Amino acid sequence: MTNSDWQPTASITVLRERANVIACIRSFFSQHAVLEVETPLLARHSVTDPHMEILKGDNPLGKSGAFYLQTSPEYAMKRLLAAGSGPIFEITKAFRKGEQGSRHNPEFTLLEWYRPGFNHFQLMTEIESLVGGLLSCDRPFLRMSYGEMFQQFLNINPHTISCDELSVLARNTIDVQMQSAQKDDWLNILLTEIIEPQLGIDVPVFIYDYPASQSPLAKTVINDEGILVAQRFELYVHGIELANGYFELTDADEQEKRFQGEQSMRLALGVEQIEVDIYLLAAMNEGLPSCAGVALGVDRLVMLALQIKNIADVMAFPSDRA
Repeated sequence: MTNSDWQPTASITVLRERANVIACIRSFFSQHAVLEVETPLLARHSVTDPHMEILKGDNPLGKSGAFYLQTSPEYAMKRLLAAGSGPIFEITKAFRKGEQGSRHNPEFTLLEWYRPGFNHFQLMTEIESLVGGLLSCDRPFLRMSYGEMFQQFLNINPHTISCDELSVLARNTIDVQMQSAQKDDWLNILLTEIIEPQLGIDVPVFIYDYPASQSPLAKTVINDEGILVAQRFELYVHGIELANGYFELTDADEQEKRFQGEQSMRLALGVEQIEVDIYLLAAMNEGLPSCAGVALGVDRLVMLALQIKNIADVMAFPSDRA
């Protein structure tokens, strides 16, 4: 520790600008009659995604069983939707173990909102209105399917190419060593290392229709090629993934089946089992309304709005100074 480590990593000027961005977000949703809500940061359930490391602690009620710091308010917000909340948003802290770098911090600020009656394309339009205003972007955002993206940047069809062909392409294109990788692993590494830095450079771009295997919380549909795809999208701005959204799955039986599939993957990978969120499934059984939802990284949004390269420079105290 040095004598200056007590100080914030963001300047006071930047923190004022950050506060202004958050105030503008709240004003936007107030004007659109979207209710602000609060959900627990610490809860008895968490995501079962085998590739996400989750922070956990003791049960605050003094009983057996761990509680988890939430990676997203999604499950609790869906319980509110099932209870009849109508359109809702939340600005909250979220936590992901081990993620720290120029664009990551284990504790970060997330904006999440849900729109009953919207599909994912309608939600993209609303996101464009909010983000375009905050980033002073007056050009229409682009929209490109996941398949079109891989065709444009790597000249392959990501839905039909084999795992072996992808591994050869990745090894010949980038310096990567992965053993026993699945097809989605190769697609993700190619996206991260080659395609992502080129996305949204001139104008923000929405990528939609992801492989169904990559989106356990989204509805699926057969596309024009006859391929099963998820009704999921991501927004990229200047090579940064800013938002991730879905036309939400509302079928409780299908959701439980997907959760159990993730549990099987966790077992195969030797990752600790996490109990499926029975509260969410009960809410979905009661009736989750047709809706679209999105999670947007507030820290990254501030970085883009202020043209700052390192996430620590828009936070008061990142985890290494907390």
